[in-house]
Amino acid sequence: MTVRKAAVFKNLSSDRNGTTAEEVATRLRDMIHSGELSSGDKLPPERDLAKILGVSRPTLRAGIRSLSAVGILQSKQGAGTFVAAADESPTLDSSPLRMLSALHGFTSDEMFEARMALEMSIAGLAAQRVTSEQMTTLAEEIAGMYASLNDPEQYLVHDMRFHQIVAAASGNRIMTALMNMVATILFEYRSKTVKRATDLKESAEQHHNIYRALRDHDAQAAEKAMHDHLVETQKAQRMEVEGNGSGVSVNGSKS
Repeated sequence: MTVRKAAVFKNLSSDRNGTTAEEVATRLRDMIHSGELSSGDKLPPERDLAKILGVSRPTLRAGIRSLSAVGILQSKQGAGTFVAAADESPTLDSSPLRMLSALHGFTSDEMFEARMALEMSIAGLAAQRVTSEQMTTLAEEIAGMYASLNDPEQYLVHDMRFHQIVAAASGNRIMTALMNMVATILFEYRSKTVKRATDLKESAEQHHNIYRALRDHDAQAAEKAMHDHLVETQKAQRMEVEGNGSGVSVNGSKS
């Protein structure tokens, strides 16, 4: 493990005010792609890194949270934030898909269909291959969901981690990478509406159903539980968007 010194991050300093969490996430991701940050590296403490990047701590925290949710970074309580190890769940850069979405106006329904096709297959494979260690981690994420029912943004992080662990448990790195790419965009989209969520307890119970099917190594039940959960998730997101009085496509344009 390498602890990266502050000097490495100087080129990330904002040239203007109002840097967003997405920009912070993009800059950290670029550093990983370029090799300036490597697998297992530890980021500087939050206060120091926020100052170096020229952003507020809440903005930095949100950027790190989005990368943690899709497995690029890992936050370990009492130890700090690290670049995910090479053997962790692989993630493809979602920028090309996001660009296609902007050009062609992909809808959230289309993204959910893609996610459904991937995650149902992933759940079936995971039921056959999940390890006891992965089951323990899934249980921890479910506990985190129940503990954050009154904090939708934190709940969403546990939600994403749960799905990422299920994907890793499938043992198929290609499907996992594709799922994470789609899920990254849906996470960013959902994070804009999740504060209006009214179904988090039901959502946690749906995740528990998936967990039970995986524990029982029942592939058919796991696929059904994942299907039912994603159908309800799509309905919930529609309600959140409608509650905001606008229909927005997955690329952020009006639909």
